[in-house]
Amino acid sequence: MNHVTPVIRMALAAVLLAVTGCGGGGRQTLTVFADTSLTGTFGSLGRTFEATHPGVAVRFDFGGSEALARRIAGGARADLFAAAGEAAMRASGAPNARVFARDSLQIAVPKGNPAHIANLKDLAAPGVTVALCTERAPCGTGAGIALADAGVTVTPASRERDAAAALTKVGRGEADAALVYRTDVSTDVRAAAGAVEGVDVPEAARAALDYLVATVPGTEHMSLTREFVDLVLSNEGRRVLAGAGFTPVTG
Repeated sequence: MNHVTPVIRMALAAVLLAVTGCGGGGRQTLTVFADTSLTGTFGSLGRTFEATHPGVAVRFDFGGSEALARRIAGGARADLFAAAGEAAMRASGAPNARVFARDSLQIAVPKGNPAHIANLKDLAAPGVTVALCTERAPCGTGAGIALADAGVTVTPASRERDAAAALTKVGRGEADAALVYRTDVSTDVRAAAGAVEGVDVPEAARAALDYLVATVPGTEHMSLTREFVDLVLSNEGRRVLAGAGFTPVTG
């Protein structure tokens, strides 16, 4: 080695540093599977996490909770799972899940509420066209609970695959109302454009939707997943969630 020039020594040192970084001291990626409704909130918290954890990149895979749960159960690589509803979390096989937020139902109506919908009973009025989510979707399950508790029978004009599809019907004027969750209305592009607005109903509290987060078994980033959960449950996490219409839960 005594005959190696300084330039070559520097090059060898750079290669050694790169190899060492790839072996564990380099950039780490925390993969988070999360329900689509958390896109805005978790995206914001992910940027906060990266800013306080140099060398860590947070990669999100957003989608329907049931579909994400099936992928996790099938062996898809993920470190953390944030699901809408206990059923999806159970299906994923992730243990020790914690509830971090709740969402409540709202009646979505076109701007100005032309059908004058004020409560769940109005949805059963003659001539009122209602779009409900399929019963497999959280908004469909919640709608069924709320309507049953209120003693209201509604024959929907259509059953939509998810809240976005139901809101599309309302925004286009193809439905007088839809039963979806508050955050669906507040974050939907049609609401932002002023085409859709929400009507609160007292019965919606009985159909609250819990959001849960859990570390996925087999993760190689256990400490990072715990720190991300801590951020979600922190005052900053509560602020971001509340700003999107969720009710934060830390108990």
